[in-house]
Amino acid sequence: MNTLDLELLRSLVAIQEQDSFAGAAVHLGKTQSAVTQQMQRLEDQIGHPLFSKQGRHKRLTPHGLKLLDYARHLLAINDEAMRSLQQGNLEGVLRIGAPHDVADTMLPSLLAQVARASPLLQLDIHVGRSPFLMESLKRGEIDMTISNRNDSALEGVVLRTSPTVWLCSASYVHDRAKPVPLIMVEGPSVFYRLAREALDAAGVQWSPNYTASSLIGIKAALRAGLGVTARGIEIAGADLRVLGENDGLPRLPDLDYYLFVRRNVINPVTRKVFDMLKANLGLIRSASPPDVAA
Repeated sequence: MNTLDLELLRSLVAIQEQDSFAGAAVHLGKTQSAVTQQMQRLEDQIGHPLFSKQGRHKRLTPHGLKLLDYARHLLAINDEAMRSLQQGNLEGVLRIGAPHDVADTMLPSLLAQVARASPLLQLDIHVGRSPFLMESLKRGEIDMTISNRNDSALEGVVLRTSPTVWLCSASYVHDRAKPVPLIMVEGPSVFYRLAREALDAAGVQWSPNYTASSLIGIKAALRAGLGVTARGIEIAGADLRVLGENDGLPRLPDLDYYLFVRRNVINPVTRKVFDMLKANLGLIRSASPPDVAA
């Protein structure tokens, strides 16, 4: 049984993430011809073509996509082992926050990676509203947080770009002739701002009929058929459906979800975990949001 070369697999992942051989070469500090030769060696090793030409671009074949998934996992295990051996087991407490929207989707993958890399590290998990988590981070009450609110005062990396959609209950009947009955959260909300701006720009009438103090309240109002909300697709489920342009509602912009720490963070545990998660972004991004009924 042949053994896969991790260096070749790292180049394969780089090609996919940089969307080209040239981009991968720059990212890896190699020449483009060197990267091409690596992929030829990898193809010889597995006995199947990894790329097919589509126009001016090369795209992964089914075998290439299958190997890519294995490559990410093998590299994650390798990098985790090297960090553990070189840095030793991290100990102490890491306080990490996440908004309710992504506590069931992005957060588990992130926590699993931290636990595998540092099994002695105690995780203190804070789930709440994004603006309040950001304030907690700035006050030093938590060490890092996921958030969809960009803030240049903090150091962050994009975990995922997620669609923002109009959601209603599966049984809700949308009447285009009436103002859109919005269900929104109390206080500052990026989703309320995006909904208001999109509806106003499209000339669609709306009314802030219902407010809730939390995402749980929003979901209850949606399931009761009280109206429509703008939210990340992460919260969608079988009992909710997506409204779109065919229903007379404007398209909403995508939102970036970041992992943030304070700039110039002093705590070595926080810094090492943050750097480890940055190195494994491919695995975090591969965790897909739930399927929804359009």
